[in-house]
Amino acid sequence: MRFKRVLLKLSGEALMGYREFGVDPPTVFRIAKEIEEVHAMGIELAITIGGGNIIRGVAASKQGIERITADYMGMLATIINALAMQDALEKLDVPVRVQTAIEIKDVAEPFIRRRAMRHLEKGRIVIFAGGTGNPFFTTDSAAALRAKEIKAQALFKATKVDGIYTKDPALSKDARKLDFVSYGEMLAKNIRIIDATAVDLCRESQMPIIVFNLKIPGNIKKALLGENVGSVITSQEVVNGIYKEGKHAGSL
Repeated sequence: MRFKRVLLKLSGEALMGYREFGVDPPTVFRIAKEIEEVHAMGIELAITIGGGNIIRGVAASKQGIERITADYMGMLATIINALAMQDALEKLDVPVRVQTAIEIKDVAEPFIRRRAMRHLEKGRIVIFAGGTGNPFFTTDSAAALRAKEIKAQALFKATKVDGIYTKDPALSKDARKLDFVSYGEMLAKNIRIIDATAVDLCRESQMPIIVFNLKIPGNIKKALLGENVGSVITSQEVVNGIYKEGKHAGSL
């Protein structure tokens, strides 16, 4: 096993399945089943889930809702998704707790760093909801912040693409997938597969970010076990060493 403690970032859209909106219970259960397999191997796992399957703050603000209000609506959407995932995991007898940055004491614990770390030490999965509790921050940034706070060894971003490419693979046939990319390249070239604030937070503590495709069954387990199923964002020194050895070719 490559990592002992990690944070897994799931997009809200991942919970939709083939729907256009909301939560698809069979899809949530399928993801929960993969998470259960990883948990059973002894990995201490925290999860952050987005709310894009219900509402996106930025998108809603462009349609006329005041930005701060829209962002809080998005944070509440992440709590709905966290409860759905908690329910699926509990049906698999996986111990799990939801902690939220926005206090809703009847449905979830408030976020308390020491309590979260204690849950992880006791073998419980912790789902962080409510973003950072502040407007203007994405759930990517919330995931990076929580990962730093719980001293995770890596941040895994599960998304709908299988990594980072030299060009948009949907538009360019010669686009090549890069196994390793530096934090600096991600920020300098404004690659939007993950929020820039999240990248910068991870760079401060040299925490690797692994981007992989959630839609392929089994990828959660493969990614968390260190198999090459996506792209790794890491330090320039690591990237230089890997490319110098000739293990991978190409750059952005």
